[in-house]
Amino acid sequence: MGKEASKTKIRDSILKELIPFLEDKYDTYVKQVGSGEYTMMIPDEEGNKIYANIKVSIPRGTRNGEGGYTPYNGYQIAKDYKDETEAKVQERAVKKAMKEAEKGKKKSEGE
Repeated sequence: MGKEASKTKIRDSILKELIPFLEDKYDTYVKQVGSGEYTMMIPDEEGNKIYANIKVSIPRGTRNGEGGYTPYNGYQIAKDYKDETEAKVQERAVKKAMKEAEKGKKKSEGE
C-alpha cells in the first residue's frame, strides 16, 4: 500500500468512528461538504441553526526546499502554538498595564 493510500485509510478510519459519535452525541446529521470536510447542524439554546465544520486531514509536513517534505510533528506544532498564544496573552497584559499606568499618571497630574 502506498503512502497516500495509507493516509486515506487512516483518515477514513477516523471518520468512520467520529461521524456516528457526533450524530449520536448531538442528535444531528453529519454531511460531507468537501474532501475530508464535514458539516453538522446543532441548534443553539434559542433554536437557531448553528453549523460546525470538521476537517480531518493527514498533514504531509513542510516543504524542505529539496523537492521533499520535512515530516509533520504534531507535538512540536502544539507546543509552538501554546507558546505563541501565551506570548500574545502576556503582550496584551503588558500593553494593558502600560495603558492603565499612563491613565493613572495623567489623572495624578491633573489633580
